[in-house]
Amino acid sequence: MVASEHDDTDGAPERSNRFTRGRDPWLAHLGNLRNVVRQEMVSRQLARHLPAAPARVLDVGAGQGTQALRLVAAGHEVTAVEPDHAMRDVFTTDAARLRPTERARVSLQASDLATLSTEARPATHDVVLCHGVLMYLPESRAAVAELARRVAPGGILSIVTRNGDALAWRPALRHEWSAALALLEEVDQSRTEDRAALYRNEIGVDARADTLGSLTDDCEAAGLELTAWYGIRVATDDVALDEPPPDAAHLATLLDVEERLGSTDPYRALGTLVHVIASRPGGSVSPADG
Repeated sequence: MVASEHDDTDGAPERSNRFTRGRDPWLAHLGNLRNVVRQEMVSRQLARHLPAAPARVLDVGAGQGTQALRLVAAGHEVTAVEPDHAMRDVFTTDAARLRPTERARVSLQASDLATLSTEARPATHDVVLCHGVLMYLPESRAAVAELARRVAPGGILSIVTRNGDALAWRPALRHEWSAALALLEEVDQSRTEDRAALYRNEIGVDARADTLGSLTDDCEAAGLELTAWYGIRVATDDVALDEPPPDAAHLATLLDVEERLGSTDPYRALGTLVHVIASRPGGSVSPADG
């Protein structure tokens, strides 16, 4: 059952949530082309690795619930964790449209990764999601380790975050040459200083970017093995934040192209977002198409 646990008496989860400053523009543009491409690519890429339903899914930083509710509709059992009250409100509203049997398979908690880290013996899941979260944290290693603690033997961890290997690609696509040069210089400086590259995103929040190499190292340090990786928004990241999707026929073709680009070298390395799938050895969880 959807139970939005508004445990916000001290506001702690949201005080530490940097994304809150960009929440309103994010929610205002959920139907734009950029978000439609993002959500559809995540779903298609993730589907290649999901076990047969019903799998136990933990979605950390579930946001408005797009991926969580799609997985519930596909027959999985989802525990969603989201610290922001406004995002939970949207999640709850959308979850109300599910059939009663589907609503019984999803729970929504007012919490975050930092709160989860206090659990001495966390429950494990077949699938753990962390999409659009790492870029708002000071660093990724500790977060990936906490997420990995919740991956059952044979289970998978799905991470989506900003691609530090292609940080300058968006302004370059837009012919914003000064901005592209500044990000190229930031990437060079970050490597010199052995840190993640920093940037300001489209919703006005200062954030950090991870690379495929750094995420692979983080997963391996946590006992997980890299299974696959993808790029997201390879060719459609030059559009404005308020760009609407095209008509259905053109959108379908566009999405098919993005899917191919996001899984094909050398194009996938240019995705604005990088999608990493890592697995914990052992167990018997296997993709549904097996």
